[in-house]
Amino acid sequence: MTGACLLAGRTAALIPAAGSGTRLGRGPKAFVDVAGVSLLVRSVAALAPLVDEVLVALPAGMDLPPGLPARAVEGGETRQESVARLLAATDADVVLVHDAARPFLPGAVVGALLEAVAETGAATAALPVADTLVRGEGGLWAGGVPREGLWGVQTPQAFRRELLLRAHADARAQGVAATDDAGLVARLGFPVRLVPGDAQLFKVTTPGDLALAEALARVWDAGGQ
Repeated sequence: MTGACLLAGRTAALIPAAGSGTRLGRGPKAFVDVAGVSLLVRSVAALAPLVDEVLVALPAGMDLPPGLPARAVEGGETRQESVARLLAATDADVVLVHDAARPFLPGAVVGALLEAVAETGAATAALPVADTLVRGEGGLWAGGVPREGLWGVQTPQAFRRELLLRAHADARAQGVAATDDAGLVARLGFPVRLVPGDAQLFKVTTPGDLALAEALARVWDAGGQ
């Protein structure tokens, strides 16, 4: 539990894995294999040595693979609801929320997040945007968008559990939906530290992503990450 030692109290990793994986078209995305190992198993294996416990939200009626060092809860209809159920299932002081579809997680990113959350209460992995950005109108180039100061958000995201519980409760009361948990915390006015992520932390969403993941898995599985 190297990463957990950076903070007083217990640390839990929460993996909302109840999504259907529609764009991949291979059933629940977390159970899709990459080089013979599912996205979920890879993500749990990356997190388990760094935290005190791992919890996974699964689709109704599904179970964790045998021997996986994690606990399961039934997920909700949305990612946001699944995270809320995971938060209710742990009493850890600090939580890391991570997408199972980002299986290539360097331990150094987790360590940096745990250091940052000790200072600010909330942090997310992110990368500065490197591509040229434009607005499109009717399929045509409609003007450039300055990329200075823009970051692409990744996971894990780390929080003091009580802060994230408050953010979820407020969002639920106001009928607010967000694409990630850091957005829920930021809307309350709390600072969210941006911690440098890693290009390997891309999200497996499309068949093209899966092909890239297959290639990268061969490197990781050979110990070359």
